[in-house]
Amino acid sequence: MVTRIAFQAAMRSAAIALLDDYKAATSMKLQIYPGRPSSLNPPTAFVDRITEQIVYPGSVTWRQRTVRCEVLVIFGLFDSASAVAQKDQFVDDFMDFVTDSVHEAGANTTIALVAVDDEPAWTPDWRPANVTNGPNPTYYATRLTLEGFAGG
Repeated sequence: MVTRIAFQAAMRSAAIALLDDYKAATSMKLQIYPGRPSSLNPPTAFVDRITEQIVYPGSVTWRQRTVRCEVLVIFGLFDSASAVAQKDQFVDDFMDFVTDSVHEAGANTTIALVAVDDEPAWTPDWRPANVTNGPNPTYYATRLTLEGFAGG
């Protein structure tokens, strides 16, 4: 029998737990959401997308799951010096948080921060511009890719 792991849910929960732990340890005023929020007040972090690769090494009764959880962290408007400095400090510290919590998604899993990509001219594509408030603002953001692995 294949061991069942609600791994995508575990990865989302792990991402939120890591962000919450970082927020508590640093006293950062960080808004954290499990999905795309309806409003943004930087600094804000949320799970933007989850993708998964499934491999069946030799048998369809045993699978290896690799889930990628992309977290977007918005630091402020544009890429100001303060937003960039805050981002650099956040990434350096958050990487250590993830490394120290390799089993955050579950005892039989691993999680790692595998990519960090700046998005210096990011706008929320799910919030249409409106006539009253004009276009959405442009933010300085960073996309963090957390990768989790589970076999079973």
